[in-house]
Amino acid sequence: MHCRIIALLVGLFLTDLLTAADRPNIVWLLSEDNSIHYMQHYGSPHGATPAISQLAEEGITFNHAFSNSPVCSVARTTLMTGILGPRAGFHYHRKMVPANLPTGVNMVPVYLRQAGYYCTNNNKQDYNVVTEKVWDESSRMATWRKRPDKSQPFFHMQSFGMSHESSLHFKWGQINPDGLTTKPDAVKLPPYFPDTPLFRYTQAFYHDRMTVIDSQIGKIVEQLKADGVFDNTIIFYFGDHGGVLPRSKGYIYEGGLHVPLIVRFPGKYKHLFAAPQGSREDGFVSFIDFSPTVLRLAGLEVPGSMDGLPFAGKGVTAESLSRRDEAFGYADRFDERYEFARSFRKGKYKYIRAYEHFYPDSMQNNYRYRQLAFAQWRELHGKGELNEAQSHFFTSKPVELLFDVEADPHEVENLAERSEFQSILKDLRGRLQQKMKSIHDLSLYPENQMIDLALKDGIAFGEKHSREIEDLLDVVDLALLPWDQAGKQLSRALKSNNPRVRYWAVTASAAFGEKVKPLLPSLKGLLDDTDAQVRIRAAEVLGMLRAVKPQSTIYDVLATSDSNAVAAAAMNAIVFLQDHHGYEFRIDASMVKASDEPLVQRRLEYLNAE
Repeated sequence: MHCRIIALLVGLFLTDLLTAADRPNIVWLLSEDNSIHYMQHYGSPHGATPAISQLAEEGITFNHAFSNSPVCSVARTTLMTGILGPRAGFHYHRKMVPANLPTGVNMVPVYLRQAGYYCTNNNKQDYNVVTEKVWDESSRMATWRKRPDKSQPFFHMQSFGMSHESSLHFKWGQINPDGLTTKPDAVKLPPYFPDTPLFRYTQAFYHDRMTVIDSQIGKIVEQLKADGVFDNTIIFYFGDHGGVLPRSKGYIYEGGLHVPLIVRFPGKYKHLFAAPQGSREDGFVSFIDFSPTVLRLAGLEVPGSMDGLPFAGKGVTAESLSRRDEAFGYADRFDERYEFARSFRKGKYKYIRAYEHFYPDSMQNNYRYRQLAFAQWRELHGKGELNEAQSHFFTSKPVELLFDVEADPHEVENLAERSEFQSILKDLRGRLQQKMKSIHDLSLYPENQMIDLALKDGIAFGEKHSREIEDLLDVVDLALLPWDQAGKQLSRALKSNNPRVRYWAVTASAAFGEKVKPLLPSLKGLLDDTDAQVRIRAAEVLGMLRAVKPQSTIYDVLATSDSNAVAAAAMNAIVFLQDHHGYEFRIDASMVKASDEPLVQRRLEYLNAE
């Protein structure tokens, strides 16, 4: 740690020796909630973005840029720290409790301000970590124009919300196809969507959002030119994660992770970029790489706390950039909806491990279902009017998924069980397992335990408990073995003294369906476990198997636990078992000890809606 601090101080000292003219201004322009799929610049016939395309002519288009998480608070915290969320404990969207970064570890504007940059944000933050003063100013009025010394270099971040998910929360009476530039009949729907006028209108409307965003980007460019700083400014344009039609934002598919990224650089800084202006780069970059890149462009050392690598600046070559072909993604709780999934993409192959595979993608999230297309999709499923590809959203997932995203860009054809892809499957499975063990993935601790034990310093906690985390991952990955190999190990794990081992053993058991009958006595015994999370998970799995009625166990957990996270997990189980397995629950706030938790209130609102 001392060596890293010394290196950073040396980097700051060297930067201060540079003149303002040698230090680029850096601007981040973010469109909210959009992936590459809606932009003409990335191959769509719709969604014209002339201002963004002009930036690309003077810079680099990255064909493979990824948010590490498909939702804003987690993605933005990753972006600003250069740290993987599950390593530090900020991977749940919306935070119940913010995580703490280690002492001396900061967000990228802090390092830049220490080096003499003026740093402004206009204006979205949405961080899942405890922060002190990150920006010189963060507000709707924040701008580089307010810096006291006009020769001072600046870092400016600006978010554009016209593409946000909320833009699709229109009502039936507001639908006006004639008001769109993109005609609904002209769009090509993904194969997992039902072909209805509403889905066509929603997608066409969202293509038009891209052009609205583009005009706002163009205005910022004009301001930079008017201020005489455009030729001294490096501009990043990118999406803050994917989305936002159904199955994108909040989901670990490419639609949720694969974002546009264009970096425009003036000729005076071309020596900092491995590719020439006007080029397209196929090397992979992820959000963990953005902060290291900005520091490198500013002439600073990259702190050892960051997980990413610079993709521009001194030392980055065309060869090293082209070799980058991996991306790691994570999805956990999104508002009140729980999920634990990880992805690992290498080249054209994408591997997804669904650790709670029994939760379908369609699990209720109140905010998601404000969008009419989401609601219509569920309605059509209930009527039996969907084909197989359109129905996957509403069924449990396999524990493993493998896609060739070049041949199958919408990730519909799962290759995981095909014999000719087994070597690729095993390779990517191993790479993901190694990645999760190397970062000490804190999702192996249920959220309530992560809050109680890890959030003071998640990175240090993970390092200290690395052996247990590895063991827990091995337990849940028993789901990947044939039953004749997994059964005895699961039987032992269900009797472990460690409640987290028991929890993941129950979870892994769900993958085997009726084959787990020999374990039913042990599973039923866990309905009275000393750990509330084990009880909830046992009730879910036994309920799925129709081995018990799960209501009484979950009611008791809600009545006795004062943990907000336990209550949120129990309410999630209620919605899952009622909506997807036909169990009837009658629940109100008087039955919940932690009823003041907003995530619990969201579930109560849904369950008791008239």
